[in-house]
Amino acid sequence: MIALELDNVDVRFGGLQVLTMCRLSVEAGEKRALIGPNGAGKTTLFNVISGMIKPSAGRVLSFNKDITKSAAHVRARLGLARTFQITNLFNNLSVMENIILGLQALSTTKYVCCRLLSSYTELIDNAVSLLAKWGLDAKKDYPVRSLSHGEQRQLEIILALASRPKILLLDEPTQGLSTAETALVVPMVRSLESSTTVLFIEHDMDVAFQMADRITVLYYGSVLAEGTEAEIRGNPNVAEVYLGLESANA
Repeated sequence: MIALELDNVDVRFGGLQVLTMCRLSVEAGEKRALIGPNGAGKTTLFNVISGMIKPSAGRVLSFNKDITKSAAHVRARLGLARTFQITNLFNNLSVMENIILGLQALSTTKYVCCRLLSSYTELIDNAVSLLAKWGLDAKKDYPVRSLSHGEQRQLEIILALASRPKILLLDEPTQGLSTAETALVVPMVRSLESSTTVLFIEHDMDVAFQMADRITVLYYGSVLAEGTEAEIRGNPNVAEVYLGLESANA
């Protein structure tokens, strides 16, 4: 089954064409990397999928449902979750409090203003379970600002997973991470259950190959190539425009 499909999507900002006849099809349960040089249109494509901008032409489908005109919050209710390049957390709150707020956003308790946090036993239990599953339970009472950048990335992914998304968009999950911090995030993404389809932007090709089942290469707003690691590594067009091998050998 196709979880996510872009059908001939164009995006224009005035006279600037950012995406051109862009086609993408991601199978349910797949982990797909989206790579390409700066300015290829990767973040714009994510913004189209998540509903932050509307395409100038074409369609976006989620599990065969046309969501092209659906608002971002509607797509979230349908099972789409996203992280961003810049970590977006409540730095002065604890790790546990961040998770509870994420879970509460999905619950009717978000409309209740006058209850002690300790009374939300179900939310607390769910938060503890999530943190234990992903190895951050030992730091549940730490303020987020005290976590390493890699741990903050982990927490952001956990928050996205709290909604039990069918489709998870990760926008450069390893950006700015050290080698040790990247080693925290890569196995986390690889171990996500097949009930969640993952599409992620990644600037490091080696990391992309580690995390992805298949790779899509975007170039000047269009899909240049798709395939497995071996197919992408052996593609001369990818070598020329992305790896720069041609200029390196000149």
